[in-house]
Amino acid sequence: MKYLLLVCWDAEKMNGLIEPRAGETEAEESFPWLEDLQARGIWVTGDQLAPPRRARSVRVQDGKSLVTDGPFAETKEAVGGFDILECDSLEEAVEIAARHPVAAIGTIEVRPLWSS
Repeated sequence: MKYLLLVCWDAEKMNGLIEPRAGETEAEESFPWLEDLQARGIWVTGDQLAPPRRARSVRVQDGKSLVTDGPFAETKEAVGGFDILECDSLEEAVEIAARHPVAAIGTIEVRPLWSS
C-alpha cells in the first residue's frame, strides 16, 4: 500500500530560505534516509516544496474563485515537502517516518493513499 508522508517544519525558517535561480542545480549531498529507502525499493517519489510565501490558497464560493497569498491556515509549521512510500503496513510507514531527519525538528504526518 502507498503512504504519503507530509513533511512539516518551521514556516518562518522555510520562508527565510534562499530559493534557487532558474537553471541552477544544487550540489548533490548525501541523504542516507532517502538512499536507504531507494535501495530497498520503498521510496516512490517525493520533493521539497517552495516556501509558504510562494503559496496561494484557492477557494470557490458562489462560483467565484477566491485566491489569497500563502497558506490559508495560520500556523507555525507548514508542509515543506512530501514523500510517497510503498509499505506493507501503516506501522512500517510510521517507523520509516520516525527516522526521517525532519522528524527531530518538525512533524511527519503519515496517511494511507486510498487509491493504492
